[in-house]
Amino acid sequence: MKPVHLIGAPLDLGGGRRGVDMGPSALRIAGLGEQIAALGHEISDRGNVPAPIRETVREGDGRKKYIDAIAEVCRHIHALTRASLDAGALPIVLGGDHSVAAGSVAASADWIAAVGRPLGLIWVDAHGDMNTPDTSGSGNVHGMPLAALLGQSPRELSSIGGSPSVRSEHTVLVGIRNLDDREKDQIRAAGVHVFTMKDIDRHGIARVAEEAIALASQGTGGLHVSFDLDVCDPSVAPGVGTPVRGGLDYREAHMLMELVADSQRLVGLDLVEVNPTLDVRNTTAELAVELTLSALGKRII
Repeated sequence: MKPVHLIGAPLDLGGGRRGVDMGPSALRIAGLGEQIAALGHEISDRGNVPAPIRETVREGDGRKKYIDAIAEVCRHIHALTRASLDAGALPIVLGGDHSVAAGSVAASADWIAAVGRPLGLIWVDAHGDMNTPDTSGSGNVHGMPLAALLGQSPRELSSIGGSPSVRSEHTVLVGIRNLDDREKDQIRAAGVHVFTMKDIDRHGIARVAEEAIALASQGTGGLHVSFDLDVCDPSVAPGVGTPVRGGLDYREAHMLMELVADSQRLVGLDLVEVNPTLDVRNTTAELAVELTLSALGKRII
């Protein structure tokens, strides 16, 4: 059983709504480390990477706000995530906004590349996060990390680790239901695999999850799952940065993570966009803890 390393990334520069910088604390308060240890894993909390507060840094280019500070945080995440992988551990990055994945996924990709294999990526999110500075209407960088991981701009993020970190044929988006108009063109042009909520409604989460895992596993050396809690419906995950109605329900989210565990291919996990200022009695952080346990193999019986 692999040891697990927790890496806090209290970054909220990527979005327009404040509060996700408290996500790592909420997840720890919800007992993430203790409950992973109860499964039998050796657990090590590596603390938080340094992340500036918004009032102390310049916004800079309005098309990619706070990009220099975000990239610096992501480089720290990359270094800590790669060190955990090199030590034989499974790193779990606690966001923070989804821009942190530019560091964590790149580290998993670099580690897998060292043995001559590409990385499979499952991006679980209500949003595509494939805007670039030229297509984004807001300039919020948390809507750009997947584009960067695929080798597009912003270059400050795509240059972290090898570029591109992931290939489109090994990248699968699950739970999508809210895309910008120009972002739709980006996604179509990139050729990534996309399962929207319509697909899940039509075919069921088990079939979609199995197909997603198969696509991300084909020819790859392992899976990184980047899980944005806003993929879940606000009725079960109210405390997220950008809630969108009509998401995964409680059992659908667990089924996805249970099937990830069954694949035995997980090498890295992100839990992002938990916003305690919008939550109800830490409900969303507690859900994230439960989903993590499912991804690590906790069984009903």
